[in-house]
Amino acid sequence: MTQPGIPNELVLSTSCYGPRLRKIEDQAFSAVAMGFRRLELGLNDHPVDLHGWEDSTRETGIRVDSIVVGTLNPRSENMSGSLLGSSDPESRERALNSTRRHIRLAQQLKAPVVVVRGCAVEDPRLATEAAELTALLEDACDDDIEKVQEKIRAFVHKVQKRGHKQLEHFCRSLHTLRREFPETRMAVEPGLLFNDLLNFEAMQWTLDDLANQAVGYWHDTGRIHQRGIAGLPNQGDWLDTFAGRMFGVHLQDATHEEAELPPGQGEVDFKLVAEYTPTEAARVVEVNPRHGRAEVLASVQFLVDRKF
Repeated sequence: MTQPGIPNELVLSTSCYGPRLRKIEDQAFSAVAMGFRRLELGLNDHPVDLHGWEDSTRETGIRVDSIVVGTLNPRSENMSGSLLGSSDPESRERALNSTRRHIRLAQQLKAPVVVVRGCAVEDPRLATEAAELTALLEDACDDDIEKVQEKIRAFVHKVQKRGHKQLEHFCRSLHTLRREFPETRMAVEPGLLFNDLLNFEAMQWTLDDLANQAVGYWHDTGRIHQRGIAGLPNQGDWLDTFAGRMFGVHLQDATHEEAELPPGQGEVDFKLVAEYTPTEAARVVEVNPRHGRAEVLASVQFLVDRKF
């Protein structure tokens, strides 16, 4: 039997395993060996095999705290959550049915929260322009960075105007799901791309619209850090505005060039994040699967040292 590690209060996302461990029981025992007692079912190129969960939770006491919509399918650019606001009724219905499957799984595993991630606005021209701006930002020298940031801010404002109807569809979809599954809470997480529907202003509008529906905010330290580098609202802005509605946070580090780093390997101010994160919010370590056990353990110590 796997020997348990030193217990911590953090949650480990199964997306950290990538292709290394394909069965939930193997992931559970591995997580416990590192000191985790809580898991999130996250996105992966290969959906985890859930057979053996009851035995592993009985033997280890581990539990599932959250499930990200899309975890039952291979990771793709268009996860089902991103289509809850689709302008196409059929796509929207497929996304609703997929999200229903995830909510039923959450209820089966006694996970209290289902996380829906950001949604791209359905406009190929905006997608192309977003990719061009991303490349422009990556190549910008210090003298040009402010001009590029101004272009990005203007673009995001245009996306917000173009995406208003989709945002209404998105909110209606969440209203429908909350009516059907009132016992399971839902959280909305912003995306990284500049053509994402859920930018700062849209997130505020969405949470206000769903204020009476037990829909909360899910923070992502790496994505928000990179959006701040692009000249958009930064970590402090998001936390100051949405911390009171936060159900959880994905803890990953980031730099200008790279995200999904283990906390402690990038530029994110985790002391600031710790100050804002509510006591009851789930704190999920979510890093790229190329980082191994030693790096995950080092990130745990780093986070504990910063009051997580």
